[in-house]
Amino acid sequence: MPAPPDWYAAGLPHIWLPYAQMKTALPPLPVVRTHGTRIMLANGSELVDGIASWWTACHGYNHPHIRQAVQSQLEAMPHVMFGGLVHEQPLRLAQRLAVLLPGDLERVFFTDSGSVAVEVALKMATQYWLNRGQRRRRRFVCFEGGYHGDTLGTMAVSDPDVGMHDMFKGLLPEHLCVPLPRDAQGEEAFARVLERHADEIAGIVVEPLVQGAGGMLFHEADVLRRLCAAADRFDLLLIFDEIFTGFGRTGTLFACERAGIVPDIVTLSKALTGGTLPLAATVARRRVFDAFWSDDPMHALMHGPTYMANALACAAANASLDLFAREPRVAQAARLEALMAQGLAPCRDLPGVRDVRARGAIGVVELDVAPNLNALRRRFVEAGVFVRPFGRAVYLAPALTIGEDDLARLTGAVVDVLRERR
Repeated sequence: MPAPPDWYAAGLPHIWLPYAQMKTALPPLPVVRTHGTRIMLANGSELVDGIASWWTACHGYNHPHIRQAVQSQLEAMPHVMFGGLVHEQPLRLAQRLAVLLPGDLERVFFTDSGSVAVEVALKMATQYWLNRGQRRRRRFVCFEGGYHGDTLGTMAVSDPDVGMHDMFKGLLPEHLCVPLPRDAQGEEAFARVLERHADEIAGIVVEPLVQGAGGMLFHEADVLRRLCAAADRFDLLLIFDEIFTGFGRTGTLFACERAGIVPDIVTLSKALTGGTLPLAATVARRRVFDAFWSDDPMHALMHGPTYMANALACAAANASLDLFAREPRVAQAARLEALMAQGLAPCRDLPGVRDVRARGAIGVVELDVAPNLNALRRRFVEAGVFVRPFGRAVYLAPALTIGEDDLARLTGAVVDVLRERR
């Protein structure tokens, strides 16, 4: 095995990795190049990427159209502040998002990460009521199995068992974390919670159709319709966190389309730039924006990330939307659903497997108990694939453009590695 590159050996002692107990985690893999659905390592080997860099690289890596758009923008202007100044790329992007999203979701606030996009959504929803003179509405309804980020505000509306946020109890605001209303009985229980607390609730926040980091948990569009009906009944704002589910991942461009719902606020990130540069957006309906439109300066939304509406990131996002417009990404997601369901089906007969499921470009094998994650991750690399299980979920969320051979290699590796598991 060749020695790692100099930059790896020199820099690794100074890096703090995400979601990792640094003492016991496997050494990270040194990557030197990406292309298509492949990750090239410093030792010359290639891995088929099964999770598209946390679901961002929806068109595959290094797509020439996105790369060219970023290069062209770099020659003109890499960044300029968005306070008192605007420029072409974010304005074009905001207009395009408003056209693509349903209903009157038309006001776009740009940030640079999914967590911050959700923070802004929570801030918008709370101030919406403050600006209307209702000062008690400061709590949110969120859901068991839900995850919305790792910043303080987003941790507070995530299931504490999902993000290990339980240790921060006392520091975080206390919201109402309840089960999703999956049936009529659940709908009644949900309504009882709202009846008790409606006058102190600002809104409902949910990951539509798939709760990602909570274990790739699926629910049906009827659940979202129940949430929408409850929001209407109790006059609450409905927030859809589409950071994972947006841009074709669940089989439609946005998950809210499957339910025929226009949420009051939607958050977007992950695949927004095709996995090229960090960018996020919080998009509000007209009535939400109108609550901030005032002669009173205190009614303004006082938020402004330094790199908000970065020109390079917005150029990448516009190029990504070009690809969604001219290439069959949604149809590709439907194809992946069928292929992953078929390829992962043999796992149903393996001991210790609780469920096998697929939706859009997401395939999941759920285990009865949490496995030895280090052992599984090591074995996947040995099989020539990059798959990163967490909790009890072994999942695939590859690029929408992945070829059938590479996808078969991924599903085959999952079946083989779980079959060998002790």
